[in-house]
Amino acid sequence: MKGLKPTVLALGIFAVPTMGLADIRLLDDSAMGEITGQAGVSIELETKIDIDQFLYVDEGAFAVNDISIGGAERTDFFGFAGIGGPTANNRLDNIRIDVDVLADGDAAINIVPTNFAAVDFRITTGAWELLATDGSGDYTQLVDNFYAEGLMARGSVHVDTATDVMRLRTAFAIETMDFDVPFLAIGVRGMQITGADFDSTFSSPLDLFAEVDLYIYHGARLSGGGSSLAIDMPTFRADVGIEEVIIGQQSIGQVFMDDLAITDTAMRVYGH
Repeated sequence: MKGLKPTVLALGIFAVPTMGLADIRLLDDSAMGEITGQAGVSIELETKIDIDQFLYVDEGAFAVNDISIGGAERTDFFGFAGIGGPTANNRLDNIRIDVDVLADGDAAINIVPTNFAAVDFRITTGAWELLATDGSGDYTQLVDNFYAEGLMARGSVHVDTATDVMRLRTAFAIETMDFDVPFLAIGVRGMQITGADFDSTFSSPLDLFAEVDLYIYHGARLSGGGSSLAIDMPTFRADVGIEEVIIGQQSIGQVFMDDLAITDTAMRVYGH
């Protein structure tokens, strides 16, 4: 069947009753601005990440094998029942990301739990290796059998258009971390990282998390001229404990650092 001729189509359009057309209005740019972009965007996320190998190649190479990032498959941490969320599974879940662009152009990204609980995570890797690329086959195992389980309470990213500085904040706690350093014959078992005010005897979830506050921007190198990726950390406080330190396959005991404080830290990253 052939389409309608233009004249017939035009007559059909003009036949629409006048009362029906009275409710149709064209929106100008200012009106469009009032109905779009007012409330921002929220993203609820569930995911599991597996990477066979991360490889960085310079003249030689650096590789991290068998990377896995997901849920801890449990909800109880540090003696607090249910603090890891409503379900125990192997996915990163209970995550909501709120994205807003403010009136001054700043970007505000807030990462919060969907439910009133922290986000549980588990990170594991295989060997971290330095690799020769000259055909010799030589390599050094820096780290192996890395395993970490913990919680993230929140995270936020703020990009300031007036200063071009990105501020990254997060709060986290590690209940257990294990790893080996094969080339030094060192093993670490049961490393724990909490907030500096956390007391396991009189424990409170309000004191559990260590706070990280980073300022990231394009800055000058500390050594003089030239630009760099600048990362500043005004302060970081935490309690760090290790249940067992192994050297040469023998345990040498435990380590605990009470109220570790790292302050006035500035790092510059650039190529050479």
